[in-house]
Amino acid sequence: MRDALLRVCGAACVLLVWEAAGRSGLFLDGYLPPPSQVFPQVVHLLGDPEFLLGVVATVLSWAIGLLIATVVAVPLGLLLAARPLARAASRAVVEFLRPIPTVAMVPLAVVVVGGGPETKIGLTAFAAVWPVLFTTMYAYDEVEPLLVDTARAFGLNRSRVALRVALPSVAPFVLTGVRLSAAIALSVLVGVEMLTGTSGGIGEFILLASSGATRMDRVLAAVVVAGVLGYLINEGLERAQVRWFGWRSPEVAAR
Repeated sequence: MRDALLRVCGAACVLLVWEAAGRSGLFLDGYLPPPSQVFPQVVHLLGDPEFLLGVVATVLSWAIGLLIATVVAVPLGLLLAARPLARAASRAVVEFLRPIPTVAMVPLAVVVVGGGPETKIGLTAFAAVWPVLFTTMYAYDEVEPLLVDTARAFGLNRSRVALRVALPSVAPFVLTGVRLSAAIALSVLVGVEMLTGTSGGIGEFILLASSGATRMDRVLAAVVVAGVLGYLINEGLERAQVRWFGWRSPEVAAR
């Protein structure tokens, strides 16, 4: 209850500051509408079937991209962590690809595969793969060596050791990586939708609302919806982590 009250108070403070800034006259008329103008637009958009279809398109693309990233990153992370030679050989490639801004790859992706859902899903997966990959690799380094040695003593090969020993041990850390990737994936996805302008979703709505007769109230309303989606996603993953791996959480242990 205390945490909930603190969150409400924090959100209320932000809204009050936003309202005061929007009504202060420091910004050009209509460029920073206050919450009292934005939130009615949020309600209006939530009743607009076309906008809701865009939200569904964004959520589905996010889920597919995050799933692809997880399916690729977890086995690859276990493989690279278990084989030092492969880890050393791939390090230069990984460190080259990881810092590349995903949105900088939009023109190339559009030329290669077009501006449809494939582009935003692929770029979302590319951006989301790195946190999961690195948390998996570094979590494998923390696996108790005695567990691995015992499994090998019982005749398990490398694949079965990774599946039956390493994977359960790194699972809490993998879910932390997924939480980080979820936020990255959503922000990248909306950005790609804005840049392509042809793949639907919240990003395309923001692009259209900001073009021509700019409607910043509708732009910010869509941004608020995207922010609420990100909050709900993170909250759901956090609750899942506590429920499934609460024994690895310091907060749960302290209780």
